[in-house]
Amino acid sequence: MSLKPQHTFRTSTFFTLALVLMMLPPLEAASQATTTPGAKGSAEAHLGKGYDAMKLEQYEVAAEEFRAALALDPKLVLRARFPLAISLFELHKPVEARREFETVRRTVGNHPNILYYLGRLDLNERNLVGAIKNLKQAAANPPFPDTTYYLGYAYLKQGNLTAAEKWLLQAAETNPRDSRIPYQLGSVYRKQGREEEARKTLAQASDLYRTGFDESRLKQECEIKLDEGPREEAHTLCDQLYDENNAGKLTALGTIYGQHGDLEAALKPLRRAAQLVPESPQVQFNLAFTYFRLNQLEEARIPLATAVERWPDLFQLNALYAAVLLKQGNDSAAYPVLRHAHQLNPQDPGTVEDFYKTALRLAKKSQDAKQFVEAIGYCEDAAKLKPGDPEPHRRMAEIHTLTGKTAQAANEQQEADRLSRNIGSPQ
Repeated sequence: MSLKPQHTFRTSTFFTLALVLMMLPPLEAASQATTTPGAKGSAEAHLGKGYDAMKLEQYEVAAEEFRAALALDPKLVLRARFPLAISLFELHKPVEARREFETVRRTVGNHPNILYYLGRLDLNERNLVGAIKNLKQAAANPPFPDTTYYLGYAYLKQGNLTAAEKWLLQAAETNPRDSRIPYQLGSVYRKQGREEEARKTLAQASDLYRTGFDESRLKQECEIKLDEGPREEAHTLCDQLYDENNAGKLTALGTIYGQHGDLEAALKPLRRAAQLVPESPQVQFNLAFTYFRLNQLEEARIPLATAVERWPDLFQLNALYAAVLLKQGNDSAAYPVLRHAHQLNPQDPGTVEDFYKTALRLAKKSQDAKQFVEAIGYCEDAAKLKPGDPEPHRRMAEIHTLTGKTAQAANEQQEADRLSRNIGSPQ
């Protein structure tokens, strides 16, 4: 299966996905129970494609996939309708986005991440009263780091400078490196006639903006040095990017090291990032993938086992977890994970290949243990994965022969022979 490091993508989208997936079990268990197996599998595939598209910021594709999932199962409120609403928001389709968010709210209530987006929509539409109402409720348990920034900005636009200052100062504590915050605070102070404080905060905003530019240049120099070597000099340069309290910078540094093959160096920043944001599936993936590449399989397996429980619908997490289990030789544990990964992304050739080979290995193991029903089940799964391959049918012919089912054995052998001839015939 193809596994690649997950780069950072739009912050609000990333954290929204985490919240959506953590909220799933109590709210949609009934939906899963009433969905037919075929529809469920198809819906899972659309969900997987939709999440992958969101990670790549391909929101048109994501919206199509989530709509397809909802067509198969309209009860997928959080798993499909909520990310559909987010995709529409990112596509600047406020009317459609609001309609979907309101539909979700009628089902799950005033959850902070729903209120956040409704507040953002209100703010874009200059509905300051609505924006403040929604964002203030969301700020009681902020779902995203910039929640208080937008609330302070809404108060500033309304002319309530005291409230604007309060929330912008709180936003500065949460995001001390966001240059927008001191810029807006400078506007507050200037409107209040506090010129000296305005001058200082506006200068801070300029410094933060310039620091962001300098960090971008430092990243480029770091990558060049890692390619040119020596590594010790590269580490001295690159570790200037290390900030033990900034998960985004730590993840970026770990990703740079990983992309340039310096896996041991990648571990320190990625471990610290995982400590800072344990709720982040992206960060957990990056750390586990680095352990996997270093062949430190148990260190990769433990956090992944928790991650796939919290975020069951993220294909990359499931694919990596299955890869770790397979490398540990635990086919039985890997099998259901591979099945789910295949449901999420049926087109991934690596998953199909691993699923197929694992099915045949487990079929042989079950056959040797005289667990013939289980062996047949594994062979049937393998035959569905590769309908043109004769091997699953040969195995089923053997098993039916062992159990005295001569007619079924003859049918399976006949199918195996037919497929073998097709493979050997010229195209």
